[in-house]
Amino acid sequence: MTLRSTVIGISALLTGAGALHMGMSLQGTLVGVRAGIENFPAILIGLIMSGYYAGFVAGSVYAPKIVNKVGHIRTFSAFASLASAAALCHSVFVDPVSWLVFRALAGFCFAVLSLVTESWLNERSSNLNRGTVLAVYFMVVLMSAALGQIFLIFASPAGYDLFILISVIISIALVPIALTSMPTPAVSEPHRMSLAKLYKTSPVGVVGCCGAGLVSGSYGALGAVFAQAKGLATTEIAIFMFLLVAGGAVAQWPLGRLSDRMDRRYVLVGLTITATILGVAVWVDVLQGILWLYTFGALMGAMLLSMYGVAIAHANDFLEPHEFVPASASLLLIYGLGAILGPIIAAAIMGWIGPNGLFIYLAVFSGIVALFTIYRMTQRSVVPSDDSTDFVLAQGISPVAFELDPRAEADDEASA
Repeated sequence: MTLRSTVIGISALLTGAGALHMGMSLQGTLVGVRAGIENFPAILIGLIMSGYYAGFVAGSVYAPKIVNKVGHIRTFSAFASLASAAALCHSVFVDPVSWLVFRALAGFCFAVLSLVTESWLNERSSNLNRGTVLAVYFMVVLMSAALGQIFLIFASPAGYDLFILISVIISIALVPIALTSMPTPAVSEPHRMSLAKLYKTSPVGVVGCCGAGLVSGSYGALGAVFAQAKGLATTEIAIFMFLLVAGGAVAQWPLGRLSDRMDRRYVLVGLTITATILGVAVWVDVLQGILWLYTFGALMGAMLLSMYGVAIAHANDFLEPHEFVPASASLLLIYGLGAILGPIIAAAIMGWIGPNGLFIYLAVFSGIVALFTIYRMTQRSVVPSDDSTDFVLAQGISPVAFELDPRAEADDEASA
């Protein structure tokens, strides 16, 4: 099947997923900026932003039960409406407690909506095209998330117009999904590998995924808060956040392919040490000026947002084909737990030290992952090239996404 025919076949899903990620991405940035305008304390901003990831983790657990009970289209319609309403409620009830609830609701909805979309993608793919489907899907959602940041310049964050825009974008995501005529697949509850077994199998994979959640979750959640505190105007904040997300989107594939050609732990160490250096550089203001801030912001995004994919690929090198999906589901959960804690810790440091505290936090935790990985390299030899798997761009949004990974085909063939 050609790339063109594959894309046409999933165009409705791609349109809905792209609009959803665009709206949710803009909402995360807008909430951070508006919280700063409202003078919320830094620690409360961290709690609000981490509430999104708490809702996301809960949604990942309960989504299969909801979908199997009421069906794909009803589930997507209901939770897209809830997500749209939650966006509007931010402009009506402007206080930290309400926003914490709304952010958690948005995270829960996003997890459910992603599972619906990705289970449909899984149904539409086969062993012949699932790699293409996965690559096209993640390219669309990552670039949609980056482009969502640009909408911040359309209106003042101090008003309610942008919250209305977010609600409209999320509502538009509902249209192509609700009108699709594709058959709805059954969604099985994901089996997760025990954390003890997973850590025994790949300590670096577990620590790398947890570290990725701690740093990339904090950077994505508080990057706009940092930029605002540094005195950037709204348009400049939008550019900074666009470069943050786009840097991660562009860098993942070449860095992942590089990890196919050497010990992936070298790549992970390179990512984390570079992030540590960048964090220290921003902390001490070694190079001042907005262009340098943009450059460091994009480079930091490239390093931090690539950690998760490389860590998962390293863990997969030690797994049997039938263990890939349950292990990846557990690693996604570990990532989510790290993303819950990260914004709270980072915000507390920012409240204590100032906005540069975010980059101090990123430098410290990236350095911890680097040191642990270097230590493990002295305890375990490199995986032989014949036994390693190829890197696949698989930033799993729900556990179902990992079933699209062509590296899981061996399990399907073995079962057949």
